[in-house]
Amino acid sequence: MSRLSACLFTLSVAALPAAAQSVTGEQAASLLFPPAPVEVEINGQGVLAKDEAKMLAMVAKDQPYYAAIAISPDEGLMSEATIAAANHHTIEAASLVATTECNAKKKGAADCVIVALVRPEGWEARPLQLSMSATTDFANYTGGALAMSAATGAWGLGKNGEEAVAACAAKQQAATDCVVAIAD
Repeated sequence: MSRLSACLFTLSVAALPAAAQSVTGEQAASLLFPPAPVEVEINGQGVLAKDEAKMLAMVAKDQPYYAAIAISPDEGLMSEATIAAANHHTIEAASLVATTECNAKKKGAADCVIVALVRPEGWEARPLQLSMSATTDFANYTGGALAMSAATGAWGLGKNGEEAVAACAAKQQAATDCVVAIAD
C-alpha cells in the first residue's frame, strides 16, 4: 500500500465512528443532502493540461456523489490506470478505492493522485453521509433500518438492523463492514 493509500485509509477509518453511530430517520432526513445536484472539484496537481481539466470536469459532473478520480501522473488522464470510484458514502472512501485501484493498474513509478472529487452541491461535513443512490433510496424509507458499508458504498434497507445489514452485504460481496446507520 502506498503512503497516499495508507493515509487515505487512515482518514476513512477515522470517519467510521461517526458513520457507525445510528441516527433516527427524522435525524437522517435533516442531515442528508439532496440527491442532486453535485459539485466537482478539479485538482490537476500539475498533471492535467487545461483542456484535460475542462473535459474531466464535464465528465465528473455526471458521476454520483461521493466520487474520486485518480490518475497515474506518469501515464496521464487517457490511461487504463485512470479510475473513477463513485457512489461511495464519503470522499475519503471513494479516494481510497480510486487510488488503490489506480496504483494496481499503473505502469509508471509515481503513485496515483486524485484529480477530481464529486460531492453534493454545497457540501459540508456532517455526521451522516450516504452515497447518492442510498440517499435516493432513503426517500422510500418508512422506518426500520438502513445499513451501509463504508468500504464499498453498498447499503441496504430492512425492517430491523439485522435485515438491513444482510441487505447491505447482499448488494456487494466485498461489503463485509455493513453497519446500521439509520434505525427507528
